[in-house]
Amino acid sequence: MKKISNVFWITLALVLAAVVFGVAAPQTFEQLTGNVQTFITSAFGWYYLILVSGIVLFCLLLIFSPVGAIRLGKPGEKPDYSTPTWFAMLFSAGMGIGLVFWGAAEPLSHFAIDPPLAKAGTEAAVKESMRYTFFHWGIHAWAIYAIVALALAYYQFRKGEPGLISATLVPILGEKAKGPLGTAIDVMAVFATVVGVATTLGFGAAQINGGLSYLFGTPISFSVQLVIIIVVTCLFLISAMSGLGKGIKILSNANMVLAIALLGLMLILGPTLFTMNMFTDTLGSYLQNLVNMSFRIAPLNEEHRTWINGWTIFYWAWWISWSPFVGIFIARVSKGRTIREFLIGTLIMPALVSFLWFAVFGSAAIDLQFSGVVDLTKNATEEVLFAVFNELPWSSVLSVVAVALVSTFFITSADSATFVLGMQTTYGSLTPPSRVKLTWGIAQSLIAVILLYSGGLQALQNALIIAALPFSVIMILMMLSLYRSLAQERKELIKSLRAPQK
Repeated sequence: MKKISNVFWITLALVLAAVVFGVAAPQTFEQLTGNVQTFITSAFGWYYLILVSGIVLFCLLLIFSPVGAIRLGKPGEKPDYSTPTWFAMLFSAGMGIGLVFWGAAEPLSHFAIDPPLAKAGTEAAVKESMRYTFFHWGIHAWAIYAIVALALAYYQFRKGEPGLISATLVPILGEKAKGPLGTAIDVMAVFATVVGVATTLGFGAAQINGGLSYLFGTPISFSVQLVIIIVVTCLFLISAMSGLGKGIKILSNANMVLAIALLGLMLILGPTLFTMNMFTDTLGSYLQNLVNMSFRIAPLNEEHRTWINGWTIFYWAWWISWSPFVGIFIARVSKGRTIREFLIGTLIMPALVSFLWFAVFGSAAIDLQFSGVVDLTKNATEEVLFAVFNELPWSSVLSVVAVALVSTFFITSADSATFVLGMQTTYGSLTPPSRVKLTWGIAQSLIAVILLYSGGLQALQNALIIAALPFSVIMILMMLSLYRSLAQERKELIKSLRAPQK
């Protein structure tokens, strides 16, 4: 029987304390966490920009370095999953529901509501809106996930360490990584995972409710969202009990089929030529302005700085806070791949798919708004996508596919999280017991339900962003640890090649 670690009980107590606070005093909790979050984004914006750009550079150096040939596993070990299945699994866990939620809404916001630089509603704002959306969901976001996943996969599958965040820091912290300090690090990772997935469950339920409202006139209410969460919880728990090789694998492949179907339908039914022109033009503009956007902090313009804090810095903190969950899951399904193959697969391919996704859905929303056909800005964020569908042929078909896609992404994220949480709270076991996964699965859903009811979801999201700051320091230590180990392995490889053959 696999032992349950102290991390399980400590994190459970912290999460329960946060939820009780959120329910007892939702306004106070939201105001308190909101103030701390605002202070962090204002005072540490420069730090986040430099850190995330440094992570991107580190990943690119590893791709072109000789250590890129090192395998995440024993020499000659083959990957556990085929490349299409592997890509589907990491993509579903990495972005999933966020792409559907923000696919039309973010480009629309940057164009018509709150542009980064240009005047709202202008041609300049059209180009700007798509470029910054690409920036927020592109290489930088995936580099954050990739570096955490790479460190975990390297130490777990090549060095035989347990699959814990703390285990990746042994070369830097020594035996301290296995004591109270290591426990604190793992608690932080588990807390971020629980809170992140609970907020996603809450926002996902709201978007499914929005879709059902557009399709069938279902009222947007807590009771409907409660039923949605109960149904989804039952489905993801069934999937979680079936194991990683069955449930998540099948769901991830289903996600990709539905996502490709929705993307293809939108490309055909939407403004196809405008979409492809925007994709091509924005891809060039993104690459051309990448360095400038990466370090843009607007120290002399308070209005521009506020926008950067609310979008770019928020996103960098958001991806960092999600990186323990996504990183651990991606590491688990990446055994047997070389470092170069792993980084190209997690850095470049998902970013390109994200770019195409936003080009298709974002350009459709912008085209409708720019032409004056409909004012999409009057809709809530979770309803924007369905409002776009409403103006296109086959609107009902598009909405049904979108609701199905949100639901499968929803289930996959929660399913992946139960595995990751089970693994992190049973000393890094690759096959966590069902009772632990069941406990975390139910806990996540209860947190989402309680906070939806009390209005405390925003406060919990703020808490997640706050947790990103200390975890960013852990990420720096992970990079230093990984660099030290890879440099040593490279020296040993060169030494063995130069040694005289007997």
